[in-house]
Amino acid sequence: MSGRDDGSRDWLLAFVVLSAIWGASFLFIKVGDRAFAPLQVAFGRCALGAIALLAVLAVRRERLPRGRATWMHLFLIAILFNSVPFALFAWGETEVSSVVAGIANATTPLYVLIVSLAVLPHERPTRDRVLGLAVGFAGVVVVLGPWRDIGGQLLGYLACLAAAACYGIGYPYTRRFLAGRRESGVALSAGQVLCGTIQLAVVVPWATSAPHRFPLDAVLSMLALGAGGTGIAYVLNYDVIRRAGAQIASTVTYLVPIFSTVLGVVVLGEALSWNQPVGAAIVLLGVALTQGRLRLRRLL
Repeated sequence: MSGRDDGSRDWLLAFVVLSAIWGASFLFIKVGDRAFAPLQVAFGRCALGAIALLAVLAVRRERLPRGRATWMHLFLIAILFNSVPFALFAWGETEVSSVVAGIANATTPLYVLIVSLAVLPHERPTRDRVLGLAVGFAGVVVVLGPWRDIGGQLLGYLACLAAAACYGIGYPYTRRFLAGRRESGVALSAGQVLCGTIQLAVVVPWATSAPHRFPLDAVLSMLALGAGGTGIAYVLNYDVIRRAGAQIASTVTYLVPIFSTVLGVVVLGEALSWNQPVGAAIVLLGVALTQGRLRLRRLL
């Protein structure tokens, strides 16, 4: 899982496609929100993703993970990676643009560091990491633009940040309890997304009413969001990790907001305020500092 060190770049195409798929997910959520309730968008995303991953497992002739303990971890990971954040992003985008949601997603590494510092003994709060956290969350404030009349956007933005925080908790949990297991990443992902589907299936009938219409653009967006963003993307992610290593794979964070912003502006016609790209750049600067990709002494 550490990746090859032979100078090969055969992972690059998969990396760019993965960034584009995850960046486009925020566009598809926005379109899905026009026809379906946020919980229905989250459920459709999980269900279609589970179908895609189970199909990949069948082609590869692999089985789902076994063991009660494994499924307990997968159930908890599904809460952190699927059911809760998917619902939060879907609801958040009823209040904010897909551009803002994509930028909020870029804060995930900041939450990962906070959780890692709290629960992993070998992680230490260096000067660069502390500065990176401060810079990153300053960027969060800039994106929101509190000097403007933000109205209901505040709750939507906070929902998207809470979704990113769920991811931030989920990554260290996965590293602690599932990363070293013998099952393939596809098998674990299929089990995880299947759990997320079951969790949402219990809630959706009680919290929402059946949709009255199924416009083609919303249906196609759900197919792309589920099969692509929650199915194929998982397979590509593990492929990049195997070929290039986890460190390179983690830099997908830097490209996703670019794709989500361009698609939001060009396809959806969303407005782009000056503070959004500036805030995004500040967030990514903070992420780079926390990940050690930039050093404070280089900036001084």
